[in-house]
Amino acid sequence: MKLPRRAFLHLAAGAAALPFAPHVARAQAYPSRPVRMVVGFAPGGGADIVARLIGQWLSERLGQSVVIENRPGAATNIAIEGVVRAPPDGYTIAMITSTNAINTTLYEKLNFNFIRDIAPVGSISRVPNVMAVNPSVPAKTVREFIAYAKANPGKVNYGSAGTGAPSHLAGELFGMMADINIQHVPYRGSAPALTDLLGGQVQVAFSPMAALIEYIRAGTLRALAVTSATRSELLPDLPTVADVLPGYEASTWYGIGAPRNTPAAIVARLNEEINAILADAKLKERLADLGGDPLPMTPADFGTFIVEEVEKWAKVVRISGAKPD
Repeated sequence: MKLPRRAFLHLAAGAAALPFAPHVARAQAYPSRPVRMVVGFAPGGGADIVARLIGQWLSERLGQSVVIENRPGAATNIAIEGVVRAPPDGYTIAMITSTNAINTTLYEKLNFNFIRDIAPVGSISRVPNVMAVNPSVPAKTVREFIAYAKANPGKVNYGSAGTGAPSHLAGELFGMMADINIQHVPYRGSAPALTDLLGGQVQVAFSPMAALIEYIRAGTLRALAVTSATRSELLPDLPTVADVLPGYEASTWYGIGAPRNTPAAIVARLNEEINAILADAKLKERLADLGGDPLPMTPADFGTFIVEEVEKWAKVVRISGAKPD
């Protein structure tokens, strides 16, 4: 039996599409079960709080539970390696942060390549750090602090959450750009570093705003500047470090990544939902309470942003000679 030409072409087109049909069906059905979001930090920290906030909203939009799995250790490297090795099906995603950009150079031997093996899905927010001093330090501005440090070389200490932490590299970048000698004192986490800043054992810190803002408002710490490129709505009268050191920027950022080769349709779906969440006024208010601003991007733009962050902090790591604990 001969088929009419139109019917034959219709069947041929359908047959040609068959190899792709299962992939299309899987993408359209996604998600059909809970999604696991792996966080490389212990519960209660900034990354965990943001993950749970976004996870709750994402769950409502996807119609499936988003389960937060905390897997701390090796400065998030254990968590990222676990995600890299997971099936690229959209059911395992990672909370990725500025720490991952730093780790790319800080750690000489990793079992994965962060840029190659993690597909950028979407960015969430950027949280500026605050340059804050103990009230015993006479400086009330960034310029005065630089002058004070130059007059007291090697006698001014800054505390951080640990070697290689964003709060460490923010201080290193500041010292390089200001051409001053300030001594790094690493702690095992933000809490002990804050305790010693309040006690005067260290004189300055470059820490996330959410951790310091209540002490700044109470007057037990003196804020000199925010480390973001623009002023913060939470502390609108506070200048930026860049006002004195043009080009300085050292914020903590959060985003979502997935194993490489995750289908583009699934990445696009997740990105669309994340950006819709970030446009919601209630979500913006919650992020503002944490000192952060929404940072919506396409997957491509987020990928470019990650590469730029890796290159930026690679220079700081190499010049400072920072090594992981």
